[in-house]
Amino acid sequence: MNPFSSGTRLRDMIRAIRACKTAAEERAVVRKECASIRAAVSDNENDYRHRNLAKLMFIHMLGYPTHFGQMECLKLIAAPGFPEKRIGYLGLMLLLDERQEVLMLVTNSLKQDLNHTNQYIVGLALCALGNISSAEMARDLAPEVERLLQFRDPNVRKKAALCSIRIIKKVPDLAENFVNPVASLLKEKHHGVLLTAIQLCADLCMISEEALEYFRKKCTEGLVKVLKDAVNSPYAPEYDISGISDPFLQIRLLRILRILGHGDADASDLMNDILAQVATKTESNKNAGNAILYECVETIMSIEDSGGLRVLAINILGRFLSNRDNNIRYVALNMLMKAISIDGQAVQRHRATILECVKDSDASIRKRALELVSLLVNESNVKPLTKELIDYLEVSDNDFKGDLTVKICSIVEKLSPEKIWYIDQMLKVLCEAGNYVKDEVWHALIVVITNASNLHGYTVRALYRAIQTSGDQEAVVRVAIWCIGEYGDLLVNNIGMLDLEEPMTVTENDVVDAIEVASKRHASDLTTRSMCLVALLKLSSRFPSCSQRIKDIVTQFKGSHLLELQQRSLEFDSIIEKHQNLRSALVERMPVLDEATYSGRRAGSLPAVASTSQGNPLQLPNGVPKTVDAPLLDLLDLSADEPAPPTSSSANFLQDLLGDDILSSSSQSGRIQTQKSGTDVLLDLLSTGSPPAQNGSFTADILSISEDNNNKTTVNALNGLSSPVVTSAQRSHTSPVMDLLDGFGPNPTLPNNGPTFPPLVAFENSSLSLIFKFSKQPGSPQITQIEASFTNKSSEVYTDFIFQAAVPKFLQLHLEPASSNTLPGNGNGSITQKLRVTNNQHGKKSLVMRIRISYKLNNKDMLEEGQISNFPRDL
Repeated sequence: MNPFSSGTRLRDMIRAIRACKTAAEERAVVRKECASIRAAVSDNENDYRHRNLAKLMFIHMLGYPTHFGQMECLKLIAAPGFPEKRIGYLGLMLLLDERQEVLMLVTNSLKQDLNHTNQYIVGLALCALGNISSAEMARDLAPEVERLLQFRDPNVRKKAALCSIRIIKKVPDLAENFVNPVASLLKEKHHGVLLTAIQLCADLCMISEEALEYFRKKCTEGLVKVLKDAVNSPYAPEYDISGISDPFLQIRLLRILRILGHGDADASDLMNDILAQVATKTESNKNAGNAILYECVETIMSIEDSGGLRVLAINILGRFLSNRDNNIRYVALNMLMKAISIDGQAVQRHRATILECVKDSDASIRKRALELVSLLVNESNVKPLTKELIDYLEVSDNDFKGDLTVKICSIVEKLSPEKIWYIDQMLKVLCEAGNYVKDEVWHALIVVITNASNLHGYTVRALYRAIQTSGDQEAVVRVAIWCIGEYGDLLVNNIGMLDLEEPMTVTENDVVDAIEVASKRHASDLTTRSMCLVALLKLSSRFPSCSQRIKDIVTQFKGSHLLELQQRSLEFDSIIEKHQNLRSALVERMPVLDEATYSGRRAGSLPAVASTSQGNPLQLPNGVPKTVDAPLLDLLDLSADEPAPPTSSSANFLQDLLGDDILSSSSQSGRIQTQKSGTDVLLDLLSTGSPPAQNGSFTADILSISEDNNNKTTVNALNGLSSPVVTSAQRSHTSPVMDLLDGFGPNPTLPNNGPTFPPLVAFENSSLSLIFKFSKQPGSPQITQIEASFTNKSSEVYTDFIFQAAVPKFLQLHLEPASSNTLPGNGNGSITQKLRVTNNQHGKKSLVMRIRISYKLNNKDMLEEGQISNFPRDL
């Protein structure tokens, strides 16, 4: 016999394909076989049609195209015999899907088979319909399936219930037709029918509120009785698994009870007793028992229940945490994260076990337990929990230190009871894992230190000790260098000693030695060395006796390969040697940095984060900010074409503050360049003025202080520290002062004489409208002030009103709190909210914004979203 004739058996073709040694040989065998099958199809050969279709299905599973055999499926389905129909329906489910137009031709055959006298053929049709039914087929065949739910054979009823699930998902309008038949199926004794009926009931409850209410009133008691019988049933070998009677049915029953009891106190009362019985009688030494207990706990947490049953459920989860199986511990941690919002006090009792999970060898359990611990922390237990986490940080794996430090820093920042404790814990973290923390962490620590004026001496001494023992941790070195530069005199003179401190003797030379060592460490990067040079400049004024030594150290960096360090070395050397009259004013202590403003900038400048009025920092009594996390907003369709300038990112915030702007080589050796906007202003940490342009860029002598010929703007680079060179006549000619430390001090109010723009209807539907009004300040064309006004045109009152907005990376967005969170109906009042948008590519790109408005209407959550791209081009 020809090995590739239509009469070849399926096993022979499989054997030939498996004997191929290369992919090319396999393709050749498949091509010959497909050619043989095509020839048989063309000849309308009936003898081997079922065999050819079986071979086509195997070829299809190998990934080769088999579309030419689709009509063969329909011919076999139309055949009268069961064997042909079986292979035809199997091919139909494998080779076709609901998107194929050929499927329309099989509807009539399916209808005939659903009414067939042979129950096995009826079962074949139900299986096919349940797998590939389209919406049109579901509408046409739903009456037959509904009738089969009452068929005499339980296997047909089971398949009809599964097919009904597909129908109601494709055509939800048909759900009401299946409610009454399902209610009768829930009284079945056959476990297979009961399982499918429960699943169909659950899907109906998800689709239709009317069906949910019907099942709550009519079927809750019956389902509770079925579960009670399953729990208390005697040994039945056909349903027994590990000594438990049909755990699959018990799990399905617990899930449907969870749906029926959620939000309904009466239904919950009916199932309290059986849930307590399941929780106490089910054995937990077998996997099947643990699965039932897990579903029981989830049901208890979802229904309206008294606290006693919930405590029992959380205790079960506590036992899960002691199980040897990692999967059981992981799901227990997941469930505890949900339970903490329901009964946090009961979860707190298992705090010690959860902390042990943080030290687990499994990485996924460690991370999940760490997230749970961060949710457990509150004002009463923040100190012991933080101590436990920091102690574990000392011995944890390097791979886990990054996640651990993030959580510890977040906990300390949000729940710190006092600033001295905050500083102590952050120093411990930085000393143990300073190379794993993000820049925002030590930036925030510096901000807190500047605000704790009574702790400056204590902090600088603690940091001096830390830099001696943990000099390999970059973050602690940077914070120590900054504080020594600012408060080095307090360190040497032991000013501000606290009772808990031990006295220490530090000379001026010791302080300079510490900075010199840090600046020459091989591991120190550009930022750290730049901070060392700034600190040395400040200490040259505070320690006059070490001025020459400091000058020698600074001079050594004149030959650095890094242009930034070269420039700083040359400029600082010039200040120390030639401009001592300016030095004291230049290196005065930094002003107190406003914590609320820094927290707002830190949250508002992150890309793709929605700014909300709920994200304002909350001030605790001790002054440590407690920030509410702002929700994330998807901006995949608003991504910027170009990255934002480096000076606009939050990561460079402190570097801007210290003059450590590390720019590309095109930025004229690290000097800051600004765009023209009426007046050319050069912002430099150590000089102000507007030198003449040279070759399209602006450079300035570090020590020159000149006045703009147009007398439009004067920049006070030292935030209020006036230079002796600037005369009173010059000050009288200047306009409003521009603050280099944008946002850290009070900004003077500027007269609003900028251009005017027409209002913009940003969003409008039948019930809600949003109007934007625009304004600009003179001399700041890149900044746009927006006043958003919300009006409710419906007769209902909107509560919990929240407006969110997000912008691409080349824009910066700041939202102020809204005037109210309640929007009255019928236009009787409005909510206003102010926005400030900074366009870093003003003149090149227009504003674009994505908005989300959420509110509650009759205690139902509502959501409106939209994108605004029709802003005026001049904004």
